[in-house]
Formats: sequence, C-alpha cells, structure tokens
Amino acid sequence: MSAQTDRTEQPLSSPSSSPATASPAALIITAIEGIETTAAPLAEQLKATVEIAATRATALRLLARRGYSVVILDQILADSDPDGADLIWKHAGVAIPLQINFALAGCARLEREIKAALARRLREQQLAGAAASAAIDGELKNAITGFLLESRLALAETGIPPGVESRLRTLAEIADRMRERLLPNAGQDTTAVSLRADRK
Repeated sequence: MSAQTDRTEQPLSSPSSSPATASPAALIITAIEGIETTAAPLAEQLKATVEIAATRATALRLLARRGYSVVILDQILADSDPDGADLIWKHAGVAIPLQINFALAGCARLEREIKAALARRLREQQLAGAAASAAIDGELKNAITGFLLESRLALAETGIPPGVESRLRTLAEIADRMRERLLPNAGQDTTAVSLRADRK
C-alpha cells in the first residue's frame, strides 16, 4: 500500500501492495511536521492508500481527483479555518469524515480511528448492497409470477391457434422453471390454471 504527501509527491509503497488489488484510501489533512513517518506504517497496517495534504488547497485538489473511504482533518486546522473545513467536508463525497487533534493523538489512536471508520464504511456498503439485491430479487420474483399467471390464463382460453398455444406453453414452462429456482418453496396452488387444459 502507499502513503503519499503533497510535500514530496513521492509515494511510499509497502511490499504487500499490488496494483491489481483494490484497497481503501484515506486522506490525512494536517500541517503537523513528521506526519509522513506516521503515514507510511499506517498504510502498511491498514493495507490502504494514505495520502497527505498540508493545506486546504491541496486537500481540495486531491478530493477533486479521486474518492476516499475516509478523510481525516486535523482539529487545529478545522478550528483555525472553519470555512475551509466546511468546504473540505462538502467535497469529501461519501468518505467518512473524522476530526482528530494530531498534536495529541498518537499513531495507535489514529490507526484505531481509521480502522473503525473503514469498518463502518464496509458495513454500510454491505447493507446497501444487500438491500439493493433484495429489492431486485423481489421485483424479479413478482414479474415472473405475474408472467406465469398471465400465460396460464391465456392458455385457459378457447379458440387459441395451435401455433400461438405452443408458444404460450413454451413461455409458461420457462417462467415456471425460473419461478421454481427463485421460489423453491412456492406452493402448487400459486395459480389455479393447469398447463394441460383440454381444448375443444
């Protein structure tokens, strides 16, 4: 993983970093000296990309360039420039915002705070994904059930041309197979119309 600072513009890569592996990204915004020595081991411990901005302008430039999982703003900078802090949070997007006093917090606390923030973000993403999947699954089940019902009702009508009847049976059978996969516990009385209704 890597830690990148706007002072040197040279990324520090950990041995375990891999270009093919997506990793979370954190942006640290502080003017405190020596933060680079904290960011490098932090990136290694978190297996994340950690970038550093010493000024509001640099922070806004980095935020415009890419998205972050978490943005950590030095409490001292936030207190000295509240308008700038508001602007940073406005451009932080979906990143989890953290404000920490870097003068008092050590590397261990910073690591704990970022780990907790990344865990919250992962949990939120999992919940959102599960909710979206459930919604799509429900809509698909309802659509297939409705299609199967309409197909069976159409087959129950008299005077259907043989060619049309054959196509309706094929479509109904396909819908029935899909319904059985999506609704394995569905009862046999879901619809009251038989596919084998006799024709006169």
